[in-house]
Amino acid sequence: MEEKYIICEDSLEGIFTGIYEAYALREGHAHVHLQIGEEDNLRLFAVYLPVSSDPVKTEKVVQTLRSRLGEHVYHTLCRAAASCYPDKGEAVYKTVVDALTAGSGRRVMENLKNPYVARCFELARFTANEAHYEIEFIRFQELAAREGEENTVLFSKIGPKNNVVPFVMPHFADRLSIENFMVYDENRKLFGVHPAREEWYLVAAGEEFALKDLDLSQKEEKYQELFRTFHRTIGIKSRENKKLQRQMCAYRYQDYMMEFAQK
Repeated sequence: MEEKYIICEDSLEGIFTGIYEAYALREGHAHVHLQIGEEDNLRLFAVYLPVSSDPVKTEKVVQTLRSRLGEHVYHTLCRAAASCYPDKGEAVYKTVVDALTAGSGRRVMENLKNPYVARCFELARFTANEAHYEIEFIRFQELAAREGEENTVLFSKIGPKNNVVPFVMPHFADRLSIENFMVYDENRKLFGVHPAREEWYLVAAGEEFALKDLDLSQKEEKYQELFRTFHRTIGIKSRENKKLQRQMCAYRYQDYMMEFAQK
């Protein structure tokens, strides 16, 4: 039987739409695969079926997963789908097949003898760990208010490997509920936006979007310099351990932390 590869977009909506289409084929799942984006070398005797993200189909898959597998499994699948690894589509799809078709149900993530479930678990953990680190290391800056406006905006720029913005926004929305703030993922050109006392949402910037230098408030500039001075002062030069520091806070996080900025 010929192999069929459903080509979907690199997003949660794209993966869930691909899963919907895979079930809609009604040809079983042994010879159906879910692939993120096009690949350079095409396989012989394979059929490629591109699909576009569909919010209606996505919502149907979400409702099925939540009702039949529970919130824990659903969120695990979402974290796996947010991973940066290209095999995530196949791992999430086959995990859903194991849960809904093979009968693992709500305990599917315990079936680690299934290599797809094990991979899905690994990808979800990788994303969750990075989201945890970003919550610890994110630094907000207060931007200067525009002329005629009193409200300021807190802004943070990050560069994560995985798409963690949807997982860090609820944390800060709960703790900074009365603040206007934004978290910007420069790798994906994705904004997490939280208006004060309202629900947060995601905004994708265009491909040509370029973040220009931001004007900080005078109070922010003073506090940043004070914080950097404090960070330098408390260190004991004779006990400096760059290797341990790098283990506790990798360079890719330090690049976005004001206390490590050279000024």
